[in-house]
Amino acid sequence: QVQLVESGGGSVQAGGSLRLSCIASGSTFSTYFLAWFRQAPGQKREAVAAIGRAGLTKYADSVQGRFTISRNNAENTLNLQMSSLKPEDTGMYYCAAEPLMPDFLRYAFDLTQYNYWGQGTQVTVSS
Repeated sequence: QVQLVESGGGSVQAGGSLRLSCIASGSTFSTYFLAWFRQAPGQKREAVAAIGRAGLTKYADSVQGRFTISRNNAENTLNLQMSSLKPEDTGMYYCAAEPLMPDFLRYAFDLTQYNYWGQGTQVTVSS
C-alpha cells in the first residue's frame, strides 16, 4: 500500500504559476503509475496528467504545454509544475497511484483504475 499527501496549492492570479507536490509512503514508489486529477465544485473529477513507471507522460488537452508532470523515485515524490494558469484551472487537485496498469496510455486517465488517492490540495486562480 501507499499513502499520498499533496501540498503546494494556493491562490494565484491568472498567468501565474504553482508547483504541486505529492509525497508517497512506502518503498515501492518506483513501481507505481501516477497521476494528477482535479475537481471543480459541482464538476466531475478529471485527469490532468499522468506518468508511467519509465517516465512516459500523458496530458489533458486543456493543460498541454502549460503543465509538466514529473516524478522523483529517490524521494518518493510526484510533482506538477503549473504555468500560465487560468481561472478554469481552479479546483481541488488530487494525486493518485496504482501499481497495476497493463495499458498505461489507454487507462491513465481513467480514475477507476487508481486505488490510492491523496486528500487533495486546493488551487484557486483568479482573473
